[in-house]
Amino acid sequence: MRVKLIEHFLSIGVVSLILIAALFISKAGTVKKESPAYARFSDISFVDCNNPFHTALLHDVYNIFYPGRYDENKRIVNELIREKEKQFRLSLMTSHVKEGLTGRKFIQLGGMLLKFVLVYAVVMFLTYYGVQTFGVWRFIRRKRQVALRLENRPAGFAVSCITLVKKIAQTGVYMLLFSPAYVIAYSIRTEFNTDTVFFVVLLGVVSNGLLVMYTNKFYTFLMTESRKGYVETAVVKNCKNSYSPHDRDGIPYREIFRIVKRFDGHVFGHIFKNAQYQYISTIKEQASFLITGLIIIEMALNIHGYLNYEMLRQILYANYDIVIAIILGIFYTVKVTEIVTDILYHRVSLKYENR
Repeated sequence: MRVKLIEHFLSIGVVSLILIAALFISKAGTVKKESPAYARFSDISFVDCNNPFHTALLHDVYNIFYPGRYDENKRIVNELIREKEKQFRLSLMTSHVKEGLTGRKFIQLGGMLLKFVLVYAVVMFLTYYGVQTFGVWRFIRRKRQVALRLENRPAGFAVSCITLVKKIAQTGVYMLLFSPAYVIAYSIRTEFNTDTVFFVVLLGVVSNGLLVMYTNKFYTFLMTESRKGYVETAVVKNCKNSYSPHDRDGIPYREIFRIVKRFDGHVFGHIFKNAQYQYISTIKEQASFLITGLIIIEMALNIHGYLNYEMLRQILYANYDIVIAIILGIFYTVKVTEIVTDILYHRVSLKYENR
């Protein structure tokens, strides 16, 4: 575990140094290129370019100090005036977009990052709960279907119609869950306020296929564990093995939807714990997909006051010091998730080793 922590902190240090170096390089590369004439004779702040008297006076001054080259002096003065007007227009155009990473801006970004982390934590919790709940539901439903087939119960016409309707509804749900977040948002944007934390959380949970993909992965863990030898041993030892919600030794619906799931005394309890242990290692991968999805959601919906829309805005305005600060904040969020996951996985592994 110590080696993994060292790797994490080394990666944090290396990435931080690279981004900070990129910041200094970008600042060095943004030095203004001025015309040779303006670089040599730039101190003309006293000249009002909109006043013909001032411009004529400037021409006369150059002719006095540099006699015998009227055409050259006229070219230089015109170039100075054009450069000054260009810089004045540029200052007007960028006065509201040029920002630096001041203390006030850093505090503002900190508030945005905190909001992003809270949304991320809520979506991560709901996704984690949803993955386990839907995975358990799917596994138990399959076990019940197998039990019904073993009982040779015929499926009538009504049952077949119900099955067909369920399949059509299931297809529609899958289409929704696999849709990109911005497609869902724009399809209902005229009827709902999309600039809310609730809407961002909702899109983070139900979009981009995240919930379905990791539900299938958790279901695969459950199916793999159910085929192992210790399950048959537990059944032989008369552990509870019924999956019917109506049996005294079965699994009621309330146990499936509990936040902290426990199936004490039932063989499925061991299957669930072992699958849950294997699933911990996938949380880092799930977190990366989730953070990427939240970034796309905030950018695509142009949600003002959110971290990733602010990053997009600052990229457009070429305020790269602010952009790098935002990227570092997101990167640190990912790394903290990975560190916490590795620590949790290590502690659970120690419990399994001590058994």
